[in-house]
Amino acid sequence: MNLLIKKIRGDKIIWSIVLLLAVFSFLPVYSASSNFGNSFVLSNVIKHFAIITVGVLIMYGTHLIPYKYFKGLSKLALPLIITVLLITSLQGNVIDGANASRWIKLPIIGLSFQPSSMAIVVLMVYVSFYLSKNYNKNISFSKSIIPLWIPIILIVFLILPSNFSTAAMIFLMIITLIFIGGYPFKYLLGIGISGIILFSLFFLTVKNYPDLMPNRIDTWVSRIENFSSSENSENNYQILRAKSAIASGMVFGVGAGKSSMKNILPQSTSDFIYAIITEEYGTVGAISILFLYLLLFFRVIIVSYKSNTVFGQLLALGAGLPIIFQAFINMGVAVQLFPVTGQPLPLISTGGTSIWMTFLALGIVLSVSSKDSIENLNTDNPLNILSETE
Repeated sequence: MNLLIKKIRGDKIIWSIVLLLAVFSFLPVYSASSNFGNSFVLSNVIKHFAIITVGVLIMYGTHLIPYKYFKGLSKLALPLIITVLLITSLQGNVIDGANASRWIKLPIIGLSFQPSSMAIVVLMVYVSFYLSKNYNKNISFSKSIIPLWIPIILIVFLILPSNFSTAAMIFLMIITLIFIGGYPFKYLLGIGISGIILFSLFFLTVKNYPDLMPNRIDTWVSRIENFSSSENSENNYQILRAKSAIASGMVFGVGAGKSSMKNILPQSTSDFIYAIITEEYGTVGAISILFLYLLLFFRVIIVSYKSNTVFGQLLALGAGLPIIFQAFINMGVAVQLFPVTGQPLPLISTGGTSIWMTFLALGIVLSVSSKDSIENLNTDNPLNILSETE
C-alpha cells in the first residue's frame, strides 16, 4: 500500500475526493438499476465497475505525463476531434434509440462513444495553450480568428444541433477561460453578441425548415417552456418525479436502496441520479455530495494558483472547471433551478465516454499539481506565477 501511495503524484485531496465519489457511485447506481430487474442490476453494476476501473487507469496514466506535453497533444487532437464530430453529425441513423449525431460507433471493437465529451477536454487544453503562448501580448482579433475562434466555432456548431446543453456549456466555459487568460474584453463582448445573433439565425432557420433537424428545436422549446411554467402538468413529468423524490428524503433519507421514485423516474441512473441520492440519503447526503464538489472546485483553484506557469494555471482551470460546472447543472436540474439538460453527474452517473473524459480531465489537473511536472519546468522564479512568457 505504501508503495502504491508513493507512485501516486499530485494533489492527494483531489485523489481522495475522486475515489470517494467513484466508490459511492455504486450505491445509487445499484439502487436506481433495480427497477429494471435483477439481471439488469448485475449487468449494469458490472459495466459501471468496468468503466470506473478503466477511468481510474486513464486518470493515473494521464497524471504521470508532464503537463507541458499536452500543448503538442492538443494541437494534434484538435483537427482529429473536429473531423470525428463532422462524421458523427452527418450520420442519419439511430444508435440504441438515441440521436446518432451524438454518438459514433468504432468499427473495429463495435463500441459507441460520444465525441462531444472528448471535444470539451481537447478544446479547453488547446485554448489554454493558445492563451498562455500569447499572454502579456497585444492580441489582435484578426490574427486570433483562425487559430482561436475558428476551432471554437466549428466544434460548438457541430455539437449544437444534437446537444444544445453541451454546446452551450462548452461556449460558456471557453469564454470564461479566455476572459481569465487576459483576452481583450472588447473582443469578447463582440464575440458574445455575434454568438447570440448566429444562434438566433440558426434557431429561426431550423424552426422554419423543421426537416433539417426533426424534433430537436421542439425539444429545446418544450424544455424551456416546461421549466418556466408554474403548472404541475404531465409535461413536467421528470421534474415532478424528481421533486417528489427529494421531498421524500427529508433530512436523513429513506435508506440506501429504498427509493420508491427510482421505479418511475426516467434516467434515474444518469440525469436524475441526484434526486435518487437525496431521496435515499436525505438532505445530509445531498449536502455532502455538494460539499465534495465544492471541495474539488476549491482544490482545482489551489492547483491553478500554485502552478508557476501561465499554461499550468489555465490548464488546471480549463480541465477542472467544466466538471464542477456540469455537476452544478445536474444538481440544479434535479431541484428545478435549470431546465432539463441531459447532463450527467460527473463520477457518479452511469455512462461511458463522459466518465472516461472526466477522469482524463482530472488526470490533467493532477499532472499540473505534480511536483515532478513543476520541477521539470525549471523556472527561475517560482513565486512569480504569472511571469512566464512562452
